[in-house]
Amino acid sequence: MPGMTINRRPIRFDLDADTPLLHALRDAANLTGTKYGCGAGDCGSCMVLVDGEALRSCLITIGEAEGRFITTIEGLSRDRSHPVQQALVAEQAIQCGFCTPGIAIAAAALLRKNSAPSKAEIEEAIPNLCRCGVYPRLVEAVQRAGRVTRSQETISAAPAPGIDAEDAARAVPAMAPPDAAASITERE
Repeated sequence: MPGMTINRRPIRFDLDADTPLLHALRDAANLTGTKYGCGAGDCGSCMVLVDGEALRSCLITIGEAEGRFITTIEGLSRDRSHPVQQALVAEQAIQCGFCTPGIAIAAAALLRKNSAPSKAEIEEAIPNLCRCGVYPRLVEAVQRAGRVTRSQETISAAPAPGIDAEDAARAVPAMAPPDAAASITERE
């Protein structure tokens, strides 16, 4: 049973060691912020931090991740206060949101190494594909997050709404009864 630390919690998977980390995260650990995009390592939607390095989780097996420290988008910050998350919201560098977790992870890894990256360094470090085309705003968001990291700026953007990261890995929400929609409509 391969074991690793995911979002600061030790986890053992009762899965074949050749299982892609992506599938273990999404299907066994219920950490669905890591997205399945292409399964071939081309899109970057499945990016996670492995020992602080941004890697595509579709290309690493849980056997290869044994004993390593994994951080998913849910573990980047519990309250969405990470400078990258705040800057992506503030710069409106999020469209549909599908690629955003992978982009945020890649940007966080870059800023950990270089808090003042150039446009070229950002483009090289964040190879993620975004079908909505947020690239110009993405560069500004990463540079802004760098300024926040260097304490040259603060962001007053509110965290994105949604489920608390700790709750996201707990359980699937209960389904509403089939007639619930009808009863709501009737009351209106």
